[in-house]
Amino acid sequence: MSDIGEENDILAYGSIFCYILEMCGIIGYIGKKQALPILLKGLRDLEYRGYDSAGIALINDGKIERVREVGKVDMLVKKIDGHKFPGNIGIAHTRWATHGGVTEKNAHPHIAGEGKLVLAHNGIIENYRELKKKVKGPFESETDTEILAKWIFLNYKGDLSQAVKKALLSVRGTYGLAVMHADHPDEIVAARLGSPLVIGIGKDEYYLASDVTPIIPYTKQVTYLDDGEVAVINRKDLKIFNLKDEQITKGITKIDWNTEKAQKGGFETFMLKEIFDQPTVFEDAIRGRIDMKEGTAKLGGLNMSPEEMQKIKRIILIACGTAFYACMAARYAFERLSGIPTEVDVSSEFRYRDPIVDEHTLIFAVSQSGETIDTIMALREAKRKGGVVRGIVNVVGSTIARETGAGTYIHAGPELAVASTKAYTNMVAILLLYALQFGRLHHTTVSTGQRMLQELLEIPEKINKILKNSDNIKILAKKYKDYENFLFLGRGVNYPVVLEGSHKLKEISYIHSEAYPAGEMKHGANALLSKNFPVLVVMTQNQLYEKIKSNVEEVRARKSEIIVIATESDKSAKELSDDIIYVPKTMELLEPLLNTIPLQLFAYHIAAMLHRDVDRPRNLAKSVTVE
Repeated sequence: MSDIGEENDILAYGSIFCYILEMCGIIGYIGKKQALPILLKGLRDLEYRGYDSAGIALINDGKIERVREVGKVDMLVKKIDGHKFPGNIGIAHTRWATHGGVTEKNAHPHIAGEGKLVLAHNGIIENYRELKKKVKGPFESETDTEILAKWIFLNYKGDLSQAVKKALLSVRGTYGLAVMHADHPDEIVAARLGSPLVIGIGKDEYYLASDVTPIIPYTKQVTYLDDGEVAVINRKDLKIFNLKDEQITKGITKIDWNTEKAQKGGFETFMLKEIFDQPTVFEDAIRGRIDMKEGTAKLGGLNMSPEEMQKIKRIILIACGTAFYACMAARYAFERLSGIPTEVDVSSEFRYRDPIVDEHTLIFAVSQSGETIDTIMALREAKRKGGVVRGIVNVVGSTIARETGAGTYIHAGPELAVASTKAYTNMVAILLLYALQFGRLHHTTVSTGQRMLQELLEIPEKINKILKNSDNIKILAKKYKDYENFLFLGRGVNYPVVLEGSHKLKEISYIHSEAYPAGEMKHGANALLSKNFPVLVVMTQNQLYEKIKSNVEEVRARKSEIIVIATESDKSAKELSDDIIYVPKTMELLEPLLNTIPLQLFAYHIAAMLHRDVDRPRNLAKSVTVE
């Protein structure tokens, strides 16, 4: 599915995003050595990012030799085996399908100019449709990258670097790219806008990659490209320019990471890296999906006309685990903005309660992997009963993506830790956009929509502010790590937040934890409270603030230690708590996007201090494919 521009591509056909942080990997080499072994090792070093196809291209005797294959790097190696691909210059790529399905023709690198020019690309070319009208076909793939390659070739007049610079002046979107031309066998041109690229500096040789992981076995000396910069790399020289063709002097950074730490971006674990990825992947989730002028979202992947959307009388969100809590958080937005009755069902229970579904019922099947068997079986039941079923997933070509045929990708990039963090945030973001899109067809005003969108645009900066408080949350974790039980309390939109916070704590630290709607405590759970039963309360300033303050007073009277998540500048919250974590203020419906972050960090730091395997907690799997 693609939600960019006016074209309503459906989910089954992918989108034009290629994730900047983790999805897709580039490796390039120019020097005295044979390039092929370096490129293949580089692809293996990039496998941690997640991918579904791979390819290489080398220049030898004035010709470009290219090999691509669907599947793992081993499949590419098998295809190459027995063939000689000499050459001292080349580029390679691992791809996670986005724009176009998982096929060899869609795999990178892509060629143009009758095989003269070859390009590997990470990112999104937002105006690829405009460029497609200017370049010559035929097109062998469904990708925006092939169009970019043809566009650069169209601008080529004998100088490859000038062709790249000129072509990029009219490109809208994000890119990290590596370009070679058969007539320039001593040159790689690289460019960056939004998608990272790093250049490794050796003796009469250079390495190019989307991160340092495949470079550090060869050199610790690197320079990072910044946005709007173009690097012209040959065997003995490296020059960097801006798009105005002005040369830039760059510094050299010494890397002291090993390969494993490089894969994790310098973090100790994938989970911690993925927690810190959230500001960037959140931007990926909403990019191109906002219409500020109309105060609405534009999620074309829904594949429904406004008239069809207005016929929807009921919405059901089905999911498991963390995705279920994301759906719960979004239900408030669906009902408040659109006035459409909205239910949230645990997928494993949905089909066994004989749900009432008809052609006026829209069912969203939500899953990070797109392979969760309970959710697959639930969506099949919904389709069987005549419901309108759509998918919200992270993995292109997954079963849910194929069986729903329409919906939205969350663009979180591969999530390698079992416990979901960034996928949760992006699920909430997409669901909120859908709620607004439906809301604008009903009673939500333009100004309310514009305010919500503006608040959404500020979320990444506010998440970053919370992440900067990680060390203080770590101090709190040290204080509370030895308790055997925990209670989480919240109300309204923050009830699902504490369910997810409790879920995180139990799944990675193995501490028994429960979550309650705070107003329900007096109906039984108060019996648990004692000085050895700490309570974490999300008490941000919204319409239920005074209510939950009263609930906290009840807990305080029973001598439990209290940690409060409070809105910045809320001084009164300190009087009710033993410890406090402040978060920036945002619109109430968006609070789950912020208030979950400190709970992720709290659970993470406790688990790490208890020496748990936070990336691979016991008894759990990333994709649950058995019922």
